[in-house]
Amino acid sequence: MPDVTEHYFTGGPATDAERRTVSVRIAGRDVDVEVAPGVFSPGRIDPGTRVLLHEAPTPPPSGDLLDLGCGWGPIALTLATEAPGATVWAVDVSERALDLTRRNAARLGLANVRAASPGPGGVPDDVTFAAIWSNPPIRVGKQVLHGMLRTWLARLAPTSSDADGAWLVVQKNLGADSLARWITEELAGPLGVRVVRAASDKGYRVLRVTRDR
Repeated sequence: MPDVTEHYFTGGPATDAERRTVSVRIAGRDVDVEVAPGVFSPGRIDPGTRVLLHEAPTPPPSGDLLDLGCGWGPIALTLATEAPGATVWAVDVSERALDLTRRNAARLGLANVRAASPGPGGVPDDVTFAAIWSNPPIRVGKQVLHGMLRTWLARLAPTSSDADGAWLVVQKNLGADSLARWITEELAGPLGVRVVRAASDKGYRVLRVTRDR
């Protein structure tokens, strides 16, 4: 049995033999995208991601938006399609995921997608995000997950509209409620954020994190 975290950390881009094309629905359109083994949900849009895409509002029309843990790109592609005037940053630790996201953005003619690693040389330090959409990698463990959220929620811009904020989808039985409590207990004071349950569907919670300052 493969390591359950393999799809989070697979290194190099997929080979021609590994990549395949599947049909999915992105922002109301049926499109063909490239997927490959070693990337999260490599044959469909994951059920949690579907819930997020259904429940989150239309994204802010401009500014910088973030898909955190982009995989092959379903969230980033949706953001870029629905907000053509925004710059969409697709971040993932896997170069394979980033390569697929770049390929899929080019395939769909979405020039406003920027696929970047989370480390040095990735997203410039002065970029803040009007909105963050994420199906976060819960299975990497709390230490990694909490570090990731602490880092990126610190770059969330103060909330100014109903579309702003971080929208996180987490399966209920994988700790959605405990994650909401952690954000409140650990990040509310230092970052000036607050979290509410925006929606529940099919065993998933959609958490909305907003920032006051």
